[in-house]
Amino acid sequence: MDPIRSSVNPNKQLKEEFVSNLTGSSMLENAALMTIIPGLILLRHLIFFRGKDDHIRTIKETSKSSDKTIIGCRHWTAYMVTLAIDFSFIVLPMLLFFTVLAEWTQISALCLILLAFLFFAVKRSNSTFSYFKGGRVAVYSVREIISSYRVLVMIMTCLCILAVDFKIFPRRYGKTETYGTGLMDLGVGSFVLANALVSRQARNVLSMKWKTALLSTSPLIVLGFGRLISTTSVDYQVHVGEYGVHWNFFFTLAAVSMLTSLIDINPQYCGVLGLLILVGYQICLLCGLNEYLLSNKRSMDFISQNKEGIFSIFGYWGMYLVGVHLGNSLFFRDNAAWIRSKTMIRIWVLAILFWLSTVILDKFVESVSRRMCNLAYVTFVLAQNFQGLAILMLSDLNGEHRNLVLEEAFNRNLLGLFLLANVFTGLINMYVDTISASSFTALAILIGYAFVLCIAAGFAELSGIKLKFW
Repeated sequence: MDPIRSSVNPNKQLKEEFVSNLTGSSMLENAALMTIIPGLILLRHLIFFRGKDDHIRTIKETSKSSDKTIIGCRHWTAYMVTLAIDFSFIVLPMLLFFTVLAEWTQISALCLILLAFLFFAVKRSNSTFSYFKGGRVAVYSVREIISSYRVLVMIMTCLCILAVDFKIFPRRYGKTETYGTGLMDLGVGSFVLANALVSRQARNVLSMKWKTALLSTSPLIVLGFGRLISTTSVDYQVHVGEYGVHWNFFFTLAAVSMLTSLIDINPQYCGVLGLLILVGYQICLLCGLNEYLLSNKRSMDFISQNKEGIFSIFGYWGMYLVGVHLGNSLFFRDNAAWIRSKTMIRIWVLAILFWLSTVILDKFVESVSRRMCNLAYVTFVLAQNFQGLAILMLSDLNGEHRNLVLEEAFNRNLLGLFLLANVFTGLINMYVDTISASSFTALAILIGYAFVLCIAAGFAELSGIKLKFW
């Protein structure tokens, strides 16, 4: 081995082994985590500091011009204080539950539910609820809740991609090797579903020509090659069993986006097509494709080298199409008040149905596998994400749901912050022996990393910066 290359990342093999052969945690623990995480945002909405939060919101609303939000320097301190409050209520507790409080997940979920019910009871006795009293508030709130959900997915992802490299992060939360349900298994699936629910197709926007579709997808392709080149050049640790030798997360998103853009189909029928693709792909898996995908043997051709990433596209594409149908029917088909008032109930029912489907498929068809993106994995992702959405929608019972300062800052630059988080994760891994770090050191690094990300989001919001390629 070249000594110069090996010295760039001397712990590469150890770090790859550290995140390999993981089996995940129970579905009950995953459900408890997906109760806690949106529950933290729900509590922050319930404990709404009217004076300071409304002051910041007034500044922002009066400063808007041409889709840019610029806040004067004299308001910088007030804005950052509010951002720090959001960080303390949401990001910091979330990080603690991913690390030092991991053994208290289920008890904490029950306590959080009881606390939320207590706040609802107090609020209801002192105020009038407006969720079911008119279309304008209901429609506005549902759109804001979708933004909260997308931000939640992003914050979870940014925290986990670094935390998994430390021993303080429970191994059962990492990505599973073959079958199982780990917290990080939700990552790419949640991204695909979050994009599908608010996609052009879900909003019934006219389909694009193939040149336009390729142009809109090109940033993801560039990012995919950028990640491949950067990880190879510094000999960065890559778990081959995740996507393959050359494939990565960005290529999967690009492939799904391209396939969906090129096929012109009414969103009402996307669900049927997505289900047919998922069932057909699952049948192929049961007929022997799963043995091929889970085998460690690889020939030298491109498909074999990247078999997990290439074949799992069928599962992610089917999931995306189902998400398009659900997003269109739940959020964009009709703005009538009486339909919007039932959206929350429909999402709760869907979450329960998806959980039941996951349990049945996992037991009688094939266990959940992110690596193959089989049918059970798709329903698992749908169940977890709709559970999170359903909990977030409870905040609307508190009155008009309005995004927090932290949510608005992240929502404005989701892609930019994700790229920044990846850069920070790479740099920390290159200069810190994450495996040997003590619990105190690991927690200090993670808190600092999370806080810097939030400050960066706030700074971009204050400066009117919005990173969007298409």
